[in-house]
Amino acid sequence: MAEQTAALTTEKAGNPDKTGEKSMATRDEAMYMAPPVDIFENEDSLIVVADLPGVDKDGVDIRVEDDILTIKGNAKYSQPTNVLHQEFTLQNYYRQFQLSDEVDQSKISAESKNGVLTIIMPKAEKTKPKQINVKVD
Repeated sequence: MAEQTAALTTEKAGNPDKTGEKSMATRDEAMYMAPPVDIFENEDSLIVVADLPGVDKDGVDIRVEDDILTIKGNAKYSQPTNVLHQEFTLQNYYRQFQLSDEVDQSKISAESKNGVLTIIMPKAEKTKPKQINVKVD
């Protein structure tokens, strides 16, 4: 699984042309930062653990499209009413990874707890190790 950064796209306004082409999003007002991630592998799956402080369950958007896993997180923070000086603001998160055939994309699941997102990507059956029994005659 390799990290992949792809340009944000938006559907063309009005009638898309015959090919259903997407246009490039040239200006995105939101600022994004890449969340730190750890990637683990066990016998059955790949596990991505991403730190998304300030992002609740409803603020996480995980998609798989064209073999690219996209993680977006919108951080929320309610400020006190009378802010006199501010040096800290939460940023939104954005990161992408190129998936291989090793991942069974239809069985990807995710959970979020205390700002830590865990994505479990089961391996496809053909990539799991198999024990071959030897018959003795």
